[in-house]
Amino acid sequence: MDTLVRTTRALRPAESTRRLAMPDGMTAPLGCDAVAVPAHLGPMLMPRLPRVGCVYADETHWWWIVPSDSDHALEWPAPARYVIGAVVPDSPHAPGLIHRPDGSVPYTPPIPLYLALCRLTGTTPTWSRPVSA
Repeated sequence: MDTLVRTTRALRPAESTRRLAMPDGMTAPLGCDAVAVPAHLGPMLMPRLPRVGCVYADETHWWWIVPSDSDHALEWPAPARYVIGAVVPDSPHAPGLIHRPDGSVPYTPPIPLYLALCRLTGTTPTWSRPVSA
């Protein structure tokens, strides 16, 4: 099933051909997606995370690099946007790298990022919501 999901995603046309470029010396063995958050939330997220990977920013958004398929079974809270393939949609220029982690992988762990975003947006995490019959 995971292979089918990945294949389907690969066939989707990209909104733009501009992808967030990984810094020299970094590898993305798990693939790359991104979570875009409004720029005003970015500085509030940084201190809430135990580890921060590559973060890019432009005037309107901060882009957090996460492993591919980090949206599996998660509804990322609005106003965050989950972007498959770390593609920056309709941007006149690429966001700049504002944080580079130590080491060789670019990832921010998705679950702590998700929980911090839920906290900041007042959203109940998906798995904590009541189930309707």
